[in-house]
Amino acid sequence: MSNYWYIPVGILTVLFLIDSPLLANDVKKAISNIIVICFAGYALLTEIKNSKVDGRFMLADSMIFLYYGLSVFLFFLLRQFSDLAKDEATTLWSINNILSSVLYITLIYTFLKLKK
Repeated sequence: MSNYWYIPVGILTVLFLIDSPLLANDVKKAISNIIVICFAGYALLTEIKNSKVDGRFMLADSMIFLYYGLSVFLFFLLRQFSDLAKDEATTLWSINNILSSVLYITLIYTFLKLKK
């Protein structure tokens, strides 16, 4: 990447680290997840396009893309429906926890497969 990419990355980093009233923590979480989705999507597309690679990280990149994509959706859903019942909110967080567990299992599997 070009050195000019360091400028927006530095500005975003400072924006996320400063506790300012401009952005709430939920908005910061959503923006950081969208950035991760963009990087994971880029990595996934380059891995699909590059036929020389044997797809070692295809499963891990796919799960990262899926988890963070659904995570952004869940955070926006919880923000929009602040009057959810406790059972409904628990169900949504359970979905997030299951997806997180599947992501970690996939990453562990990928790295153990690479170790062999």
